[in-house]
Amino acid sequence: MKNVLVTGGAGFIGANFVHYLLLVDARVRIVNLDLLTYAGSLENLTELADESRHLFVEGDITDSALVNRLMSEHQIDTIVHFAAESHVDRSIHGPAPFIQTNIVGTFTLLEAARQAWAKDRGGKRFHHVSTDEVFGSLAEDDPPFSEANPYVPRSPYSASKAGADHLVRAYFHTYQLPVTITNCSNNYGPYQFPEKLVPLMILNALHGRPLPVYGDGRQIRDWLYVEDHCEAIRLVIEKGQPGETYNIGGGNQPYNLDLVLEICAILDEIRPAEKSYASLITHVADRPGHDRRYAMDVSRIRNDLGWFPRYDLESGLRQTIQWYVDHPQWIESISSREGFEAWMEKNYAARGAR
Repeated sequence: MKNVLVTGGAGFIGANFVHYLLLVDARVRIVNLDLLTYAGSLENLTELADESRHLFVEGDITDSALVNRLMSEHQIDTIVHFAAESHVDRSIHGPAPFIQTNIVGTFTLLEAARQAWAKDRGGKRFHHVSTDEVFGSLAEDDPPFSEANPYVPRSPYSASKAGADHLVRAYFHTYQLPVTITNCSNNYGPYQFPEKLVPLMILNALHGRPLPVYGDGRQIRDWLYVEDHCEAIRLVIEKGQPGETYNIGGGNQPYNLDLVLEICAILDEIRPAEKSYASLITHVADRPGHDRRYAMDVSRIRNDLGWFPRYDLESGLRQTIQWYVDHPQWIESISSREGFEAWMEKNYAARGAR
């Protein structure tokens, strides 16, 4: 990697990757393309390790003229594609942006890479960041998802990501484009937009608001600290085999309710209140078509590339909670955005307690 186009680099995982890559690799120059939708913010890109090696461009990944120009002007040799609509609840309320960004946007980037690298694919890489949700749902006693599992997406979000994954693989087999794909489990960490479970619970707790838990709270997810994810992506880009897919997971499977209780226990220690934060837990109506369990088999990336997560769930949550406690200005900036409170009311408060 020398000249890297990061898409969605003002969003949660993308911004963390930008911070990480500038810190660990002094050779890299990053062009950061982000449309700055509700989940992306320039607040996520302050205090970079070396701002001189980072160029931010506000724009749409579906804008082929813009993407082609960036590829040419900056001699891009690596694309790391994070940009995506990613919240399942939003995909249920309005699926159209998910099709446009996740499928059409990925196609636009693939075409730009195919054209730019047509004469020389040496040292090039198109890395596509996907999700475990493309594999569908598991029963509690099912084996975890491996890279060979068939795709069974169950929401507009996961269906759009599955479509993007298929396009990336097609460009490898049809055009020999040097691609890799990673399917990750649920990420958490700094800069995560507070519609997702972990930051939502932290922020609501700090404000004394109800902690909405869907249904019985016994949905199971694998939780991956975002810095571990960034390390894994870099390793796959540098050492992974073109055309291969690698699962990335945190190696844990708590019930959602137990995760929320763990967050409350850490907050009770870090920022004690009159009553335990667990008293704020409120069960609300479940999400339509809510997948029961995800779990990841990470033996391929462990055996082939030597990767393993450095953070267990307790240490990752502690790091995350401390970051949110220490960054009230970031919280204020995000939560004061137009439409944020209306969305929270629509998706959580309007569900009502069970």
